[in-house]
Amino acid sequence: MIPAFETVVKKKISRLKEPCLQFVDMVSQELMTTARQCTSQLNSFPKLRERTENIITIYCLLHIPLLAYMNTKHDDFIMNIGIMRGGARKYWFVLSAESLSWFKDEKETEKKFMLPLDNLRLKDVEKSFMSSKCAFAIFSTETRTVYKDYQSLELACNSQAELDSWKASLLRAGVFPENENGHKDLTDPQLERQVETLFSLVDSYMNIIYKTIKDLMPKTIMHLLINSVKEFIRSELLVQLCAQGDCAVLMDKSPEQSQRWQEVQPKQAALQEALRIIAEIDTFMRAPPPSAPVRGLQCFPSPPLPALTLQSEQQL
Repeated sequence: MIPAFETVVKKKISRLKEPCLQFVDMVSQELMTTARQCTSQLNSFPKLRERTENIITIYCLLHIPLLAYMNTKHDDFIMNIGIMRGGARKYWFVLSAESLSWFKDEKETEKKFMLPLDNLRLKDVEKSFMSSKCAFAIFSTETRTVYKDYQSLELACNSQAELDSWKASLLRAGVFPENENGHKDLTDPQLERQVETLFSLVDSYMNIIYKTIKDLMPKTIMHLLINSVKEFIRSELLVQLCAQGDCAVLMDKSPEQSQRWQEVQPKQAALQEALRIIAEIDTFMRAPPPSAPVRGLQCFPSPPLPALTLQSEQQL
């Protein structure tokens, strides 16, 4: 990674840290205020309310993520293929403040070589008529070999813009051009182009940062803070309340509630007795009245009925 790019971007990102943290803090404070409003229903049990608020507050404070990652492989980051990590035809180059390394491919799993940047200089290489690539060479000021038995290492880029960017990167890493000590005039056109390139890189990367923050901050807070707290209250709060085994202590009433309970106990007993009496009266009133007994009646035998005879048809 280009040291100058990393330095500038980190400074700009550090300015975003405070408003992001303020945003998270405002949401967490509002969330804890809502929790306190809900636990106000437990005023009769102050110890239970206090422990519930403490558990929820600690959970909220422990789930405020602070992420710091500089993703220079983002698809929207301009020229991420050839400037930050100079992709050549055969190797994938990675430039740091101390060394220049190259790998077999962009996966960076198989390192081919690592070249320390101590006492290195760079020089221009004339473009070959058989190649359209722009090239430059790296050599050592101590007349030592740079790579295997080679006194210099020649690197090629696809365009002049990539070449200028690589030179700017090496300049920031301390690899200066041949016959120069690093104190270039600020009016040098080449240095101005390098500054413009760096400005474009920083501007492109920061646009990604702004877009990502606007998109992910609300989603992250909703997922990692609000939804997480809701799930914690639903599934784990009761477990943590009972974890210490002092449930009876948590259910101790406040002094005001205990005094009020003692005052209303006689009223409660009187009301219960009144309800019992009312229930008995209601049961008695709903029962059907018993039938009255019949008195003064005597039974007399009925007189015999006269006998009936069947006469003949002639007599009729």
